Amino acid sequence: MRERGRVGILISGRGSNMVSLVEAMRSGRIAADPVVVLSNLPAAEGLRRAAEFGIPTEVVDHKEVKPRGTHDAAVVAVLKRYEVDLVCLAGYMRLLSPVMVDTFRARMLNIHPSLLPAFPGLDAQRQALEYGVKIAGCTVHFVDEKCDQGPILLQAAVPVLGDDTEASLSRRILEQEHVLYPQAVALFFEGIRSTAV
Repeated sequence: MRERGRVGILISGRGSNMVSLVEAMRSGRIAADPVVVLSNLPAAEGLRRAAEFGIPTEVVDHKEVKPRGTHDAAVVAVLKRYEVDLVCLAGYMRLLSPVMVDTFRARMLNIHPSLLPAFPGLDAQRQALEYGVKIAGCTVHFVDEKCDQGPILLQAAVPVLGDDTEASLSRRILEQEHVLYPQAVALFFEGIRSTAV
């Protein structure tokens, strides 16, 4: 077993969760290294931020590489080239095909801005406000065939305030995401290490 794990991070946007993961790995809180940041969008802001960290970046544009299975196969090929042990979805706005899920089964994590199984899919914070819940939060889970329904690894609760808007609730949940996701990735690699002993 390698002394340090190899993590591939998939993004579609600004990459704030990617940054929190990279900082945790670089500070030694996670026994792994970020070896590639990949996006399905060439203009994703997170690619620039990854490059500033000195991390290799890759793009597999979903508008150029179709259909979904072909696109995912191209993503898998990139991740295999970097020999990743774990794939972290960090704002990667794509439903995944079996090509991707089967290749990285039990080795792919996602973070979602709700306390799953409540409010899967898009606009989770708006769903929470419309439903009137008093507690929202975020979940790190393993990715399987169904959207936001894989086995849960960690969760963090965030109270919903009386004057919350979708934007204000989203901000507070995101703060917890930046804490929770590194904890979950650290647990993943600690678990691998303990089963290898």
